[in-house]
Amino acid sequence: MSREQAAAVMEQQAHACRNMDAALYADLLVRAAADARAGGVCAEAIADWVDAPAAAAVPLRLLGGVHALVLTGRAPELAQFYPSAGGAYAPDDAETCWAAFQEVVAAEHGALRGWLRRPPQTNEVGRANLLLAGLLYAVDQVGGLPVRLVELGASAGLNLRTDRFRVEAPDFAWGPADSPVRLPDAWRDRVPGWLRAGAEAYPELTVVERLGCDVTPLDPTSDDGGLALRAYVWPEHTARAARLAGALELARRLPVQITPVGAADFLAQLDPQPGTLTVVWHSVMRQYVPSAEWARVTAELDRLAATGMPFAHLLFEPYPVNGRHHFQLRARVGTGPERLLAEAHPHGLPAWAE
Repeated sequence: MSREQAAAVMEQQAHACRNMDAALYADLLVRAAADARAGGVCAEAIADWVDAPAAAAVPLRLLGGVHALVLTGRAPELAQFYPSAGGAYAPDDAETCWAAFQEVVAAEHGALRGWLRRPPQTNEVGRANLLLAGLLYAVDQVGGLPVRLVELGASAGLNLRTDRFRVEAPDFAWGPADSPVRLPDAWRDRVPGWLRAGAEAYPELTVVERLGCDVTPLDPTSDDGGLALRAYVWPEHTARAARLAGALELARRLPVQITPVGAADFLAQLDPQPGTLTVVWHSVMRQYVPSAEWARVTAELDRLAATGMPFAHLLFEPYPVNGRHHFQLRARVGTGPERLLAEAHPHGLPAWAE
């Protein structure tokens, strides 16, 4: 029964990968699910995790571990199918690629068991597109105060440097022209008026403090942290990998300290500061926080908003709409109402506003 549940989660993830232009992972996961049901090498690899909840993302842990082996040269036969390692993949390669994948899982059982203990952490840089848009909106609402950036579930803290990224769309650009992180084609249709207004009023932002928390933070300046972040970017998503590479370069120039603690405990120690806008934001992390803790997070956010000092809460999270998840940017400034500003692809590019 446990194997069946694990296989079902793999099939669900395969469907999600196919819908997000990751045919390599989709094809591998379909075969890994069958292998898990049959008690093959994938079943052995995830034996300690068959009863884990779907939120543990065990299929992505397995894929990330194998990807790390590919990126470090320990799986050369498989690497020929991974665009992230200079290879290429086509549907006709499915069976040959799967055979190479099986061999890696069997040969690297010990390494993969260790990797499975670490949760997936993509720290998706594309989501900065929404976070920055929300930030410009909030700054415009309070008259351009200096900003204290606070991120919940910050992973490696890459998006705490969003003000140093370059965002581009037709007839629109914001951020340093020489930034190593470029977010092109940021908006699907028109750039919303509220964003244009904020960008024109504030071509630069003054960020006076950058704070973040994560239960298991990564150090993007270390070899291990950089590898983990690269391994969790799907190998066919080369544009995402390029954005990540730029963010890792920027992280080496601008260090940020991430506190290893949960979101509720972190916020309990936070207070707004006079003369600055305290912005608390998070992106696609709420589903990983237990409901009881999230209730505490909500209470802390309400406390911060009620202090009377400049405060904003920005979130880019999935919301159910007509049976599907829509990834939405929402903002609350002070004690005002929460406002839906935009929607976007789960990885942040492109965004759109109706």
